[in-house]
This record gives sequence, structure tokens and C-alpha cells, in this order.
Amino acid sequence: QVQLAESGGGLVQAGGSLRLSCVASGRTVSSYTMAWFRQAPGKERAFVAAIIITKSARSTYSADSVKGRFTISSDTATRTVYLQMNSLQPEDTAVYYCAARTGIREATTFREYDYWGQGTRVTVSS
Repeated sequence: QVQLAESGGGLVQAGGSLRLSCVASGRTVSSYTMAWFRQAPGKERAFVAAIIITKSARSTYSADSVKGRFTISSDTATRTVYLQMNSLQPEDTAVYYCAARTGIREATTFREYDYWGQGTRVTVSS
């Protein structure tokens, strides 16, 4: 089993920045994917960004809506994944979830992920 714990959410004004963190604990594998999703009120959980982690490489991909504003990164020594969010807009308001899956195939739907954190709320005021 894998446990995920997010932190870093909060209230920020439009144009501001936040950095979310997700710490993983429990089972370890050599190749896996960690991702961020978000869910706004009344909407489905939507893919934000993911990072594929292997012994020798990292690669990332993200949703078009956040390209150029959000950056996903990782620190394997601490098993932490970050989401740096810049130029935040009110439409970015949501609960942000960290997710993980084994394997390195690109995956952008929530059904493809096996492990989830509890979520951290981000509110962007106009």
C-alpha cells in the first residue's frame, strides 16, 4: 500500500502563487507515476500534471489549461512531489489531489490511478 499526504493549499489572490507538496510513504517501486488532479464544485476530478519517475529519468506532462503556469517536480530522496502554481486564476479554485500509480505509461484519467491523498483546498480570489 501507498499513503499520500498533501499540503500547501490555501487562499491566494488572482495572479499569486502557491506550492503544493505530496509526501508518499509505504510500498516502493522502481518505476511509477505521480500526478496532481483537481476537483472544482460540481465538476469531475480533472488531470493537472504528472511526473514519471524511473531509476534513471524523469519526464512530465500537464493539461493544456495549466501549461506555462504550473510545474510538477519531485524529490525522490524525500519521496515528495511538488506542484508549483503561478499566475493563479479564480478558475483554478478546487480541491487538489495527489495520486500515484505503478508503471510509466501516460495516464490522465482518475480511474488509472490506484492511490490517492485526502486533498488540499486551493481558493483563488478575484
